[in-house]
Amino acid sequence: MEDDPGRRDDRPPARLLAQRGLFFGPSALVPEDLYSRVERGTARRERKRVVLTPGSLVSTNTYFGRFHATYWQRWTDIGEVEVSAVASGTGRLRLMASDTNKVWRIVAAVDVQGGEDTAVRLVGPIDRFVDGGGMWLEIATETDELTVSDVRWTVAAPRPLAPTDVAITTHNRVDDCLNTLQALASDPEALTCIRTVHVADQGSDPLESRERFAEVAAALGERFSYVRQRNLGGAGGFARGMLHATEGAPDEQADVLLMDDDVLLEPELLIRLTAFAACTRHPMIVGGQMLNLLHPGHLHISAEYADPEVLLMGLKMPGALREAYLLGLDERQLPINQERRVDTEYNGWWSCLIPAEVIRAIGYPLPLFLQWDDIEYGYRARHRGFPTVSLPGAGVWHADFGWKDGDEWQRYFTIRNGLIMAALHTGFSIRRVSGRLAQLVAHQLVAMQYGMTATMLLAVEDFLNGPEALWDGSADALARVREVRKAYPETVMHPMSAAGGEFHDRQVVRAANPPGSETLTFLKRLAYHLTDRAAYQTGAVPAGDAHWWHVSLFERAVVTDMSEQGFRVRIRDKQTALQLARRAAVLLRRFVREAPAVAERYRAELPRLSSRENWMRLYGLEE
Repeated sequence: MEDDPGRRDDRPPARLLAQRGLFFGPSALVPEDLYSRVERGTARRERKRVVLTPGSLVSTNTYFGRFHATYWQRWTDIGEVEVSAVASGTGRLRLMASDTNKVWRIVAAVDVQGGEDTAVRLVGPIDRFVDGGGMWLEIATETDELTVSDVRWTVAAPRPLAPTDVAITTHNRVDDCLNTLQALASDPEALTCIRTVHVADQGSDPLESRERFAEVAAALGERFSYVRQRNLGGAGGFARGMLHATEGAPDEQADVLLMDDDVLLEPELLIRLTAFAACTRHPMIVGGQMLNLLHPGHLHISAEYADPEVLLMGLKMPGALREAYLLGLDERQLPINQERRVDTEYNGWWSCLIPAEVIRAIGYPLPLFLQWDDIEYGYRARHRGFPTVSLPGAGVWHADFGWKDGDEWQRYFTIRNGLIMAALHTGFSIRRVSGRLAQLVAHQLVAMQYGMTATMLLAVEDFLNGPEALWDGSADALARVREVRKAYPETVMHPMSAAGGEFHDRQVVRAANPPGSETLTFLKRLAYHLTDRAAYQTGAVPAGDAHWWHVSLFERAVVTDMSEQGFRVRIRDKQTALQLARRAAVLLRRFVREAPAVAERYRAELPRLSSRENWMRLYGLEE
């Protein structure tokens, strides 16, 4: 493949690199056992080679080390994969495979006898993996040392590798974004898959203000494209990159790989996503997976779906892994992998490749600012015949979702955009949606989350105001929700340096078991609040115990923020609770009356709001 990001070559390569065999991560901050495991003896693992001492065994039956054959058989017509490597010394290489139940078998084997830079080739048919299974290497020595390097998994390419642009959006995360760009530039082979690296900077602290920006820009060279624009959220930043990638005639356009600015990047992702996309039977969205940045041995989720009518996202598909410890062993003492194939319904945009053909067919993201924009796009594509795969072994590390507190300004977009998503892509059961809204209000009020309730009510009001609320790209909504939340002290997280006497002699009260009946428990808590009674006058509540049914027992609760970076103080205020409850009751009656007609308006406006012309207008650009 020529290193020319601007040139389209319509000739498929004889062999397409599907993935490299890596034995060590891109950084010492991530566990090397995600790439290879020393099962016996000792071995020195480096990025692209491994050196085994006598009597050792190294396996790549790991998250990044496996070739996830079941996904290749399901979504492509590739019949076999070839593994090539360079070996020096004496030992044995085996190509191993597994089935749905993790039962292993030997596919091919090569013995190396005292050679120097011996070329090794192993071939594995992709023919018995419909429901699950994968392939990996086992490298073993007995009496001598063995070095294995330059491991490459290749397939016969059915068509050329499509030009691909990386699109990153950033907002005041200068160091994180520069680190991501530097990681891209640090792997020249992976970068050959990319035509352009496009950054939309929406922050008040721009990347270009740093000295390192010039170094990164020089390293990326002509591939680098940088624009500054007003803050339109993740949707607005990613849409800018999508517009850039799909300029011109179809044969001048590129697929686009969306990527968050604050990930710890594995550059191998570029190779694996673009190769898979080049081999699928039909165009489809190819998603990378998310590993947790704070807990880098854990996979966030391997396949998910959403239930918009109850405002829930990130639900685990049956059989999928969720918060899985990839370095552990299962009950049979076998490595934890996504052995059984599980198909996802959408993929988060921490890393997600969208073919240009999909964009031409269904348009661009809705101007939702953030939250649900990636989910809505995935379901819209799905309904138009473009499925999504969440590809194991192609992942980045992203900030753990479980360490983000739900009582933030983003909650507005979670509620409003979830309602829009429900209007567009479900039967929109008014009974089910309104019941969920009422439940959230009730639980938040007894848990003394008054600002969170006000945030939610504003979101419902704006949904009912119709699609015109999206016409400015949701920029006005951000300012309004922040202003609303200023009136509620419990929305503020205080650092521990400001704790003062908050934790002196303050009893830590852990939560009991979840209630057997949430309805009865709520009624009991409500009675306590209406009669000014409390089980505890005050106390400290750990973040993991801050359930509504526990915090509602207190008159005053000092609650650890989910980020573990500080605390919030919730104080019972019956007057405020009653005011918000009355407002919610009026609003929910309005919702029942008006929501069906409003949903029709959103459906009618979807093509215009997600059009290229609308985004060009929001950016102040002309074709």
